[in-house]
Amino acid sequence: MAVTPDVTDASARLEDLIDTAHRIRNSIESVIEGKSDVVRLTLTVLLAEGHLLIEDVPGVGKTMLAKALARSIDCPVKRVQFTPDLLPSDITGVSAYNQQTREFEFKPGPVFANIVVGDEINRASPKTQSALLECMEEHQVTVDGVTYALESPFMVIATQNPIEMEGTYPLPEAQRDRFTAKIAMGYPEQAAELEMLDVHGASQPLDKMEPVATTAEVVALIQAVRAVYVSQPVKRYAVDMVAATRHSPDLRLGASPRATLHLVRSARAHAALSGRDYVIPDDLQDLAVPVLAHRLLPSLEAQGQRRLPEQLVGELVRRVPVPDAK
Repeated sequence: MAVTPDVTDASARLEDLIDTAHRIRNSIESVIEGKSDVVRLTLTVLLAEGHLLIEDVPGVGKTMLAKALARSIDCPVKRVQFTPDLLPSDITGVSAYNQQTREFEFKPGPVFANIVVGDEINRASPKTQSALLECMEEHQVTVDGVTYALESPFMVIATQNPIEMEGTYPLPEAQRDRFTAKIAMGYPEQAAELEMLDVHGASQPLDKMEPVATTAEVVALIQAVRAVYVSQPVKRYAVDMVAATRHSPDLRLGASPRATLHLVRSARAHAALSGRDYVIPDDLQDLAVPVLAHRLLPSLEAQGQRRLPEQLVGELVRRVPVPDAK
């Protein structure tokens, strides 16, 4: 009988998570039509305390998705429009001299928010892009030798156009490794595009959006996700899956240990959103491509054969033995 309250509490937390996530999801889908899988992955990254990179051609709703998530949660949100002349201090903040107090005062940059929307991140120089490295990994900012902590939750949602587009800079490997997952919006189905004309043609639906969750609720959800159980066989499966990218002759750069952490954290969130308090191999398989592919560099031979990292990850996942135990 002693364990009953704990089981009941865990079940109640899971039900609260699903209910709140459902509200956020419905709110986002009220302006993003026909992209339920993309919306689900976005929520998965949020609950995994990660960061999301949205890459696709202009005009398919990348920024709209980021703004929709930001407006669905009642928390501080800042937007950064990345341009070639943007400086690192424009993101992190700067120490300015106050003539009245005759002291330097720190003026926080837009990174001091719960959700930071970085629009067209690959239009800024690599030096400016690197200003986000410390923020994304350690949830802190160091300016003039002083470290400032960032409040939780903290999520960076960055959009970028493909690197073939004119006037863009490829994201460095270290920057891409900080993003938990990368997704592509893709073109909408015909029915969804027709509905978009009706919904977006006469008004801007973002203007009508109201928050459906509080910061405290999101923090509680993140804590509930941390408690999702991952068995040793499933952990070994995650390690084997990532290790396979390091030994593949088709890849000259495999996934890092950070990728393994991101994969397991995301799997916990994926399991919770599926109504489970434990992770199964299917969770890892569903997330392998969005979590791992953007971190990899294909070999010259694979590039010559036009084999994309997403295809290579799919092939590796099919070859890694699946554990029997949950």
